[in-house]
Amino acid sequence: MAEEQNALDWNKVKSFAGLMTNDLGAAMQGALTYIGDRLGIFKTLAMAGSVTVGELAQRTNLNERYLREWLGAMTAAKYIEYDAGSMRYTMSPEHAMILADETSPFFMGGFMQMIVPEVSMAPKLMESFRTGKGLPQSEYPPEVFEAIERGSAPIYRHQLVRKWIPAMPEVEARLKEGALALDVGCGSGRGVIALATAFANSRFHGYDAHQGSVDRARANAVAASVGDRVEFEVVDCTKLPADKFDFISCFDVIHDSVDPIGLLKSIRSALKSDGAFLMVEMNVSARPEENINPIGRMMYAASTLYCMTVSLAHGGAGIGALMGEEKARELAAEAGFSRFVRLPVKDAFSALYELRP
Repeated sequence: MAEEQNALDWNKVKSFAGLMTNDLGAAMQGALTYIGDRLGIFKTLAMAGSVTVGELAQRTNLNERYLREWLGAMTAAKYIEYDAGSMRYTMSPEHAMILADETSPFFMGGFMQMIVPEVSMAPKLMESFRTGKGLPQSEYPPEVFEAIERGSAPIYRHQLVRKWIPAMPEVEARLKEGALALDVGCGSGRGVIALATAFANSRFHGYDAHQGSVDRARANAVAASVGDRVEFEVVDCTKLPADKFDFISCFDVIHDSVDPIGLLKSIRSALKSDGAFLMVEMNVSARPEENINPIGRMMYAASTLYCMTVSLAHGGAGIGALMGEEKARELAAEAGFSRFVRLPVKDAFSALYELRP
């Protein structure tokens, strides 16, 4: 034992201890970040400019003592700035784009909201580690799906119509003329609604297996005044009607699915002979050594806590979020698609593939 200790690289031990301390702090910080988002503290700070603890307590109607400790954590994490002379706290406009501005393309409130409800599933997942089984969507609290909606909203608001659809000129032209389109795994319908708002001559359908998400999608469509051109339904998307749609989209769904090959075959069959399928997946690699970065760390955790396990819960493939382009091509080929093209769209989180029957 003594010889093993003498052989240790103590600088490496100390370095990893520092890394672990940072990660443990980040994990606990996540809970406070969740509180800041849910209680509107970040938004209040963004609007306030500069505040003392007492002023923030008055503006938020929250307890001053708790806010002081929370502000200390946010200062230590460099989310906000603190001036010791005036004892005032400030959030920079750059940080506000990420923490407080729901309309910003960089807003991450949905991911902050996701932290606590997904981490709360860890005790149940421990049994899955033993059995290899999974947790179905029905086990997750409704807040998870609200968080997913908020997390994807910036993409649909800023990327989908402005950058992603124009990367497929034929599809864009067809949607402008008038097409029948479907979003598979539509969730709360934000993608469908963005497309319906932009392309008034087309009609859109959104199918999802989760009733709660479909209910939210219908309400969102009414609120967006596109309820007359969109239809949301609970559907088993492995059994889509054949030769019906001009355009089908699927945003971060294939890796979650129970039967990805069956789903892709169904999508291919549902396309018209000249139709197009937009398959969006995470911009990651299937190789762990290529995911040693912040996005890789976050996505492996999210995949374990949700993506992989909801598939395994039904005896599914359990591919997980980090399948990469190579796996996407393999699945598309096995499903019978004749064309697979990665679109030239640069995005930190998303990889876009255009498939043809």
